[in-house]
Amino acid sequence: MIDLSGSTPFAEGGNRKCFIHPAQSDRCLKVVHPGLLEKIIKNKPWYKKFRSKDSFDDNLREQEAYKQKALMVDNPEIWKHLAQWYGMVETNIGMASETELIKSNGQIAETLENYLFSNGLTNEIKIAINEFHQWLRDNLILTKNLIPHNLVIKNEKDEMIIKIIDGLGSQAFVPLPKYSSFFAERYVERRIELMWSRINWDLSGRKGNWK
Repeated sequence: MIDLSGSTPFAEGGNRKCFIHPAQSDRCLKVVHPGLLEKIIKNKPWYKKFRSKDSFDDNLREQEAYKQKALMVDNPEIWKHLAQWYGMVETNIGMASETELIKSNGQIAETLENYLFSNGLTNEIKIAINEFHQWLRDNLILTKNLIPHNLVIKNEKDEMIIKIIDGLGSQAFVPLPKYSSFFAERYVERRIELMWSRINWDLSGRKGNWK
């Protein structure tokens, strides 16, 4: 068991806290907030209360997302824009999803959201975003909506590389993209379209609905 008693999360979202692995500084441990799953179930409509608690667990969803067909191939390029996943591990505050901790120039990588708010839509980041989108198309990686705070930027050999750190997996109600390349292509294009919509919404003051 990994003891996180003396650790402070370096990032915290609505569902999980992120810690640096105390024994491996290049790995991230994502732990669901204590009591969150019970709270989520309590606030769901009555017809969703019949689902198992596990179905609301972001760590288990992430585990399933890393099993998608596109990631089962032996191709190093698959990981160019995606944090590696190492499995589930037990900690003193609950089970953790253990992933690669993306760093840039020795520091925890900056989120795309933070970069955009600080620098705007620069030519450099446009190139990085377009290259990231082409990777999604080429490999048909299934993701949820690509929100800028779930993406980070790694500077490598004078190149800005966008990497997914959260939000992997299909959110299609009918899971056709998991089994059909035709539907996967349409699904990926929609995620790309929505990512641009979200970026423009963020940079325009977040007025109205970005979807």
